[in-house]
Amino acid sequence: MYTAVEGSRVPIRMWADPHSVEEQAMRQLHNVANLPWVHGVAVMPDVHYGKGATVGSVIAMRDAVSPAAVGVDIGCGMSAVRTSLTAKELPDDLGALRRRIESAVPVGFTMHKAPVNEAKVHRVGGWGPFWDAFKDLHEGVQQLQERARRQIGSLGGGNHFIEVCLEQGGADEGRVWLMLHSGSRNIGKELAERHIKIAQKLPHNADLPDRDLAVFVADTDEMRAYRRDLFWAQDYAARNRATMLALVKQALADTVPGTLFDDAISCHHNYVAEETYDGVDLLVTRKGAIRAGVGDLGIIPGSMGTGSYIVRGLGNSDAFESASHGAGRRMSRTKAKKLFTAADLAEQTAGVECRKDSGVVDEIPAAYKDIDSVIAAQTDLVSVVAHLKQVVCVKG
Repeated sequence: MYTAVEGSRVPIRMWADPHSVEEQAMRQLHNVANLPWVHGVAVMPDVHYGKGATVGSVIAMRDAVSPAAVGVDIGCGMSAVRTSLTAKELPDDLGALRRRIESAVPVGFTMHKAPVNEAKVHRVGGWGPFWDAFKDLHEGVQQLQERARRQIGSLGGGNHFIEVCLEQGGADEGRVWLMLHSGSRNIGKELAERHIKIAQKLPHNADLPDRDLAVFVADTDEMRAYRRDLFWAQDYAARNRATMLALVKQALADTVPGTLFDDAISCHHNYVAEETYDGVDLLVTRKGAIRAGVGDLGIIPGSMGTGSYIVRGLGNSDAFESASHGAGRRMSRTKAKKLFTAADLAEQTAGVECRKDSGVVDEIPAAYKDIDSVIAAQTDLVSVVAHLKQVVCVKG
C-alpha cells in the first residue's frame, strides 16, 4: 500500500518509506507535484534522486510532458527470454560463453562494423518505414543515421547489462534465462538533449522551480516535434533490445546446439505512454518504472550479483498501473567508487562470471537497494512469476 505525502498541489502516492528518501529526491517530487499540468504522481520503492525528476517516479500530466523527466535514454528497458536449458546443460566454462556473447554484442562505446542483418531479428517487422522516418527527426541528428544503424544491437555502458540467469525455486528450478538491459543508445540521447534545450527556452517555463522540469504543452509545434522523435526513439530502443536478444540467443545456441526459446518479455522503463485514468486522457511518464497493467509481464532486476524478478502486473490504478524498474541505487556512482574496491566487487559477485575490475566498481551490488525489500514493498502492484539469479553478467 502507498503512503500519501501531502503539501503539494496534488498528493504524492509513495510505495516507499518517505523518511528513507533523500532530501534532494523529496524536493524533486514536490516540485513535480506542484506543476499546473500534473494530474498525479506515484513513487516506486526504488526511488532515488535523478536529473529533473526522480528515478522511480510515475508522472501523469494533462496536455503536457517534460522531456527531462523522461530522461536522455529514451525507451531504456529490459528484455528476457526463458530457454529450454537447465543449469546442468550449460558449459563448464562460463567464461567462454561470456566471451562469445561479448563478441556478438558490442559493449561500451563500441558498435557493429556494419548494421546487423534485420532478417536475424525474428518477429520484428517494419524496418523500412522505421528507417524512412529518420528523415523527419530533428534536423540536428540527420548526420547520425549511419551511427544509429550500427548501434542497433549494441549494449552501451553504465548499468546496462546482458545476463545468463538461473530460475530459483519452484518446478522450474535451474531453468536458464537470458536477460538484458539497454535503451536508445546515442541517438536517443541526442534527440532528448535537443528537445530539453528547446523546452527550457519556452516562455511558459520561465518561472519553474527547476529548469529541468520544462514542459511542452499540447497543440504546439514543439510538442508535436517532441512526440514524433520520442515515439521513434522508444521504437528504436525496443528494436535495439530485440536485435541484441537475437544475437545473444544465437550465441547460446551456438554454444549449446538445440537450445529452444520461449517468447520474449520486453518492457520500457524510461518512456511516455498515452493512457486514461479517472476519465482523463493523460501523458504518463515512467522514469525508472514499468507498466504493470493487469496481466502485463515485466522485469525488475537487482544488481550484478543479486538476481532479478519476472513479475505480472496487478493493474493498480493508484500507481497508474506501474511498478518499480529495479532495485534502485542507494548511493551515487562517485560515492561507490570512493567506498569500494575491485576486491570488494569480486567478493560481492562471487559465483558470477563477470568483470571484476575497477572500471565497474560503481555497479557493485552494495551500491543498490535490496531487491527483495523492493519487491516486498509492491505486492499490491505486481505478483512474482519467477526469481532469477545470474551466473554470467556482461557489462560495458
